[in-house]
Amino acid sequence: MQDTKPHLEPREPEVTSPALPGKSERRRRWPWVLGVGVVALLAVLFLTRSAHRQKSQAAAAKAKSAARMVPVAGSAARTGDLPVYLTGLGSVAAINTVTVRTRVDGQLIKVAFREGQLVRQGDLLAQIDPRPFEVQLIQAEGQQAKDEAALKNARIDLERYRILVQQDSIPRQQLDTQAATVNQLEGTLKTDRGQIESAKLNLVYSRITAPISGKVGLKLVDPGNIVHSTDPNGIVVITQVQPIAVLFTIPADHLPQVLQQMRAGRTLAVEAFDRDMKNRLAQGSLLAVDNQIDPGTGTVRLKAVFDNEDNALYSNQFVNARLLVDTLRGAVLISTAAIQRGPQATYVYVVKKDGTVDMRNVDVQLTEGDDTAIRKGVAAAETVVVDGVDKLQPGMKVALASATPRGSAGPGGSPGPRGSRKPKS
Repeated sequence: MQDTKPHLEPREPEVTSPALPGKSERRRRWPWVLGVGVVALLAVLFLTRSAHRQKSQAAAAKAKSAARMVPVAGSAARTGDLPVYLTGLGSVAAINTVTVRTRVDGQLIKVAFREGQLVRQGDLLAQIDPRPFEVQLIQAEGQQAKDEAALKNARIDLERYRILVQQDSIPRQQLDTQAATVNQLEGTLKTDRGQIESAKLNLVYSRITAPISGKVGLKLVDPGNIVHSTDPNGIVVITQVQPIAVLFTIPADHLPQVLQQMRAGRTLAVEAFDRDMKNRLAQGSLLAVDNQIDPGTGTVRLKAVFDNEDNALYSNQFVNARLLVDTLRGAVLISTAAIQRGPQATYVYVVKKDGTVDMRNVDVQLTEGDDTAIRKGVAAAETVVVDGVDKLQPGMKVALASATPRGSAGPGGSPGPRGSRKPKS
């Protein structure tokens, strides 16, 4: 039998190139790509939020830390010189005060000064009518001329009598009488000369001049009045104001310190301040110390002299006097405002390098105004707290507002308070 199956010829195998993915395959990949993008976006959002949260937490922590820091003001300790003053209450006293009175009686015809004027010694103050004294002078000169003529005649007669006595023409008694007459007339002539000088002196006294240099007060007599040498009030009062003195007191316990300086030959400076101890009025030097202590008050009086060229001091003016008795050299100085006093010790708050404060006990040597000298407890260049100490505790963090060192103190520095103390032994 014949095979009826078609005869299939063998084919060569076809070489096919790799086909590109089709649409179905791309569709299967999109969900994966989208998922990866969402995951990446979520990661970015998470990281961003985490960073923002960390920044917020850091800022909050910083703000919280700053809120816990106490704001204070500080001042740096330094090494310098501190003057030692003794302060006392006193009053200004004129070295010389003169009530000007007339020395002759008469009518006041002229007042040559202005009230409150500064006058020099010898300046004309007032004029009394000189005519009565001029008349007296003329009368005295006339009497002198008359007596001189009589004396001349008596001397001539005396010479005649001497010749006659030698010739035994007259008795010796007549010669002696004439000699006595000559002597009498010579005495009268001296009296006449005295009357002339008195009249001239009265003319000088009719011109009332300033006996001292100083400031005149208010006039006490007006022109036209009759003035007398016995008038109790006088014409005007002159007060010497250049120089002028200040009398003040200090405790007797400080007297040895003053006397020690005076025995050493040192001139002690004295400053006069106003009632509030804010303005310095004048600067002078110590003149003398009283010779006794007041037993009632336990004080001793001192006298200082001031040039007073600007007339800042007036007689009887109330002042505060500061006497410079010593100077502490090379002391550690801090602001007085930093000193705190507790029941057991005196202490300050010192700002350390890490921004915390340390409470230290200090040994105060001297307080003068805004400066305090410290024996121990604080070193130079360390910063002490001067404001804001009420809220501080040891070890607390502080925000330092100012740590500017103050200027060095000296004898001419700012005035101290009335309670300035001497150095503690």
